[in-house]
Amino acid sequence: MVSTPGAEPRKITINDVARSAGVSRQTVSRALNDKGEIDGDTKQRVLDAARALGYRPSRFARGLVRQDTMTIGLVIPDLLNPFFTEVAAGALEAARSRGWHVVVYATADRADEERGTLQVITSQVDAVIGYFSCSESELESYTRGMPVVLIGREGRSTRFSSIRIDGEQGVRAAVAHLVAEGHTRIGMLDHRTRAEPSIRHDWFTAAAREHGIDTHLVVDADQTADGGGAALRTLLAARPEVTAVFTFNDIIAVGALREARRLGRSVPRDLAVIGFDGLQLGALVEPPLSSVALDTRQLGALAIEQLARLLSGLGTSEADDLVVHAELHLSGSA
Repeated sequence: MVSTPGAEPRKITINDVARSAGVSRQTVSRALNDKGEIDGDTKQRVLDAARALGYRPSRFARGLVRQDTMTIGLVIPDLLNPFFTEVAAGALEAARSRGWHVVVYATADRADEERGTLQVITSQVDAVIGYFSCSESELESYTRGMPVVLIGREGRSTRFSSIRIDGEQGVRAAVAHLVAEGHTRIGMLDHRTRAEPSIRHDWFTAAAREHGIDTHLVVDADQTADGGGAALRTLLAARPEVTAVFTFNDIIAVGALREARRLGRSVPRDLAVIGFDGLQLGALVEPPLSSVALDTRQLGALAIEQLARLLSGLGTSEADDLVVHAELHLSGSA
């Protein structure tokens, strides 16, 4: 690690060693792995540079010369959330078709677990895909020199390749549908990240303003069914005139459906509910869930495809930004 006064320690990368020794990245990899034809003086110069800098090669760096077998780290917040299991299924299928292995890391949607995972992941896998709540600069400090693809980013990344969700038009359609059905008191059950309202909240409030709807009927919810039920209970206790809710995701919506039934509110007659994600689970509840839906398995599959492009040199992290659009799918709950 390299540090300067007042700055966070910076992880030494294979690029630093190559620059110090005056050779290419591939030459550094060959020297450290004792592979390929390389003269003794060059090898010693690389070893001396690595030792002086305190360089510890990642699995990716050790595999630069031969990448016929890859191990990918998939980081997700919650294994029990069907959204993330569907994303993982898409990634696993796409990776399997390439002969790659995937190791899944679940962070329990906790910042400390995420940091702990990132601290060890570089020594265990060749590349990383997944969901991260930390800032991009912090993520870069952990994964420096390793290929990374972000999944589910709802804003453009400036540092990493990403698979981005754009649900703005779908959310606008959801609000427009509720207004057309006569709803004028529409709430939202949001899920904050890093204490900030989600971008789905921004989409909702922008759409609500277009129709003159009060944008202050928002309650934060955990990303669980219980969290959705508790948030709806809080919202209706404070604003019983609410007749419709849009939720951050389908899991929260399922909890809201259950709580509405417990409170004696018929869905959709007394309370309309629209989720976000389009999970298969939504078709199994009663009434079936309306949702701003996307292909969740495609998110995981596209992440593997983006990773393959990065590894083959066909893409750059700054330019690679694939967008998956979410659209309103109406069913029985709204």
